[in-house]
Amino acid sequence: MSSTPRVAVVTGAAQGIGRRVAETLAETGYALALTDIQESAATVATVREFDAEVLDVPGDVSSDTHVTEFGHRVREQFGRIDVLVNNAGISFIAPAEETTSEQWRRVLDVNLTGPFMLARTFGAMMLEAGGGSIVNVASISGLRASTLRVAYGSSKAALIHLTKQYAVELGNVGIRVNVIAPGPVETEMAKLVHSVAIRSDYYDAIPLSRYGTVEEMANAVGFLCSDEASFITGQVIAVDGGFDAAGVGLPTFRRRLAEGGLQPR
Repeated sequence: MSSTPRVAVVTGAAQGIGRRVAETLAETGYALALTDIQESAATVATVREFDAEVLDVPGDVSSDTHVTEFGHRVREQFGRIDVLVNNAGISFIAPAEETTSEQWRRVLDVNLTGPFMLARTFGAMMLEAGGGSIVNVASISGLRASTLRVAYGSSKAALIHLTKQYAVELGNVGIRVNVIAPGPVETEMAKLVHSVAIRSDYYDAIPLSRYGTVEEMANAVGFLCSDEASFITGQVIAVDGGFDAAGVGLPTFRRRLAEGGLQPR
């Protein structure tokens, strides 16, 4: 059993936000238990640079068998769990009428059922340890609807509510549960699926006029995991550059600023 006082589980840890979350937690002294549909070799190598003890168990978070086995492996190696970050997620980009039942079920299985099972498994271990923190990674698509994301947006909206359900129940035993809702983030996946036109649309709609970074997402997760957030539970934090707060008219507003004023026209 490890003598490390704090242990964090991070799902979807092979790349993107999950990888950066794992690195951030390792920097602050956590031992790490990682899982992803693929091996998290690059993440493992990085966190070991911080002398963090690490366990990597590849697998599908929507599989009850994998979640159970992962829980056993974490218990065997560390004996406890303090933090769970449910980051793993998938999306299919398609019009609602073209989204298949198989795609719908797959997205809900990974994005909603997986976090439910992981919180059930590791929440029980947190209870034994006297408390802990769960942070789910949803999406701004769970707060505001957008085209081509009927399964993804619905799954993330449900994850936000699942967060509140767990927060109400687990708060009674000292476990905090929160969720972040990232806006568009500079990841390899975003580079593949966001065309120049889509990026331009986002820049127009986001008050800070840029994409977020994986570091900014990880910083928000790290805060919610920390003692500084000890009285915060059941909350959704949109880490989105103001995207959720913005209504219509932002591009016109910017043009008028550039033209030298905001006098009524």
